[in-house]
Amino acid sequence: MKKLILGLSALSLIAFTSCKENAAKKIEEANVIAAAERDAVASKFPKIEFNETEHDFGEIEKGTPVETTFTYKNVGEAPLVITDIKSSCGCTVPKDWSREPLAPGKSAEFSVKFNGSGANKISKTITVTANTEKGSEIVKITAFVKPEAAE
Repeated sequence: MKKLILGLSALSLIAFTSCKENAAKKIEEANVIAAAERDAVASKFPKIEFNETEHDFGEIEKGTPVETTFTYKNVGEAPLVITDIKSSCGCTVPKDWSREPLAPGKSAEFSVKFNGSGANKISKTITVTANTEKGSEIVKITAFVKPEAAE
């Protein structure tokens, strides 16, 4: 019986050690190069730069709609894609932005219309969602809305 257990132990030991290969031998050089290139490209993001990050309409009459255009440029190393632009309230409407990828070095624009609601100093934020490293950028509009004259 002892010989049988000793024989099976020896056979098991040989079987387990013979299957052991050097893992480094299984790595293909082409895969290492492809992974390095993929990682290098993954760290390159588009970067958005605005002509202005805050636009002041100055003093406006209550209920008077005003509009401005924000110009932006892709100063990053990859194509910029703007997926959404939203304002902090329904009185401010962003529009006319391109959903097409913007190549590095190229410029584009979008407009923002404010309906003139509110009173006194107002400030509204517009969130630009894009494939930048941060994921979103913010621009603002401000105005002083003159209250309606009492009759």
